[in-house]
Amino acid sequence: MTSPAVKTNTLGLAKEEYRGSTSTLCSGCGHDSITSHIITACYELGVDPFSVAKISGIGCSSKTPAYFLNKSHGFNSVHGRMPSVTTGAKLANKDLLMIAVSGDGDTGNIGVGQFIHCVRRNLDMVYIIENNGVYGLTKGQFSATSDYGSKLKHGAVNLNEPLDPCVLAIELDCGYVVRSFAGDPKQFVPLLKGGLSHKGLALFDVISPCVTFNNHEGSTKSYPYVKDHDERIFDYDFIPSQLGLVNPAEEIHADYEEGTQKVVTLHDGSKIKLKKLEREYDPTSKKEALDAIAAAKKEGIILTGLLYINTEKADLSSTLNTVDMPLYGLKVEDLRPTKAQLNDIMSSYR
Repeated sequence: MTSPAVKTNTLGLAKEEYRGSTSTLCSGCGHDSITSHIITACYELGVDPFSVAKISGIGCSSKTPAYFLNKSHGFNSVHGRMPSVTTGAKLANKDLLMIAVSGDGDTGNIGVGQFIHCVRRNLDMVYIIENNGVYGLTKGQFSATSDYGSKLKHGAVNLNEPLDPCVLAIELDCGYVVRSFAGDPKQFVPLLKGGLSHKGLALFDVISPCVTFNNHEGSTKSYPYVKDHDERIFDYDFIPSQLGLVNPAEEIHADYEEGTQKVVTLHDGSKIKLKKLEREYDPTSKKEALDAIAAAKKEGIILTGLLYINTEKADLSSTLNTVDMPLYGLKVEDLRPTKAQLNDIMSSYR
């Protein structure tokens, strides 16, 4: 029983019950900040820990699911294969809330093929990339997201163009695409609440500085660089709601004046409150999202916030027209056709 003096959420759970094991990552690692934000979002949203499955691949980032929601299901897969394991688990039990954590190497290098197909299939999951631009677990080599011209701690310069997971996701029409910064809970937490409530794949590319190998001058993934070059599209808040459900066939628009606020209702009834800053931006426009990212890149700016949203795309379970009962709950008699049914099937081929 929780002490009456301890603050609890709508499920009667204290925030402590959303934590996990003590982190073994380097002190000050951005990944630990992301862990803290996940704990806060799930606690404030009233997520049932028993309804969550945490999936990861290999790398520093993939250790972090051990540090949150210790009462949830979990699976640490092999390098780059997190999306296929998550797909199998979600198809077996579509009632599970999938929180998948990956890294820039795990997703952008060895796992890029699985990442692309996971996005195009629109698997209902939260996909968090803890992006530090290096292979931190193997001593700081460049990854696929390392910016052109950025430097490693020992002085090596990256001469390859980076892969941008947000651009890839938007091109594939991912329905919820966010870029954020591990050190910005005010932006990240409400967007994560929106992603947890989104039906379909919600992608989070989170810049998460590696304090050991990639937080020096010359790095474009360091704390000082991101703070100096971050341009926020909106300020955000999240309003959970069971009312005002939107027809899934209707397009969601977010057209409003600069300096004003607008509540955007998603198709599942959850709500995000946006506050427009000086930049005019429509997160429902794929073209505008890609143009804005390209323009920001040319200026050396890291554009953060809700880059793109499209709630019309059907998730994988809907596309496959799976039965209402999760597959793990089906019994042998539910799956085995009767003799009469088999005879009817055979007759249809004659």
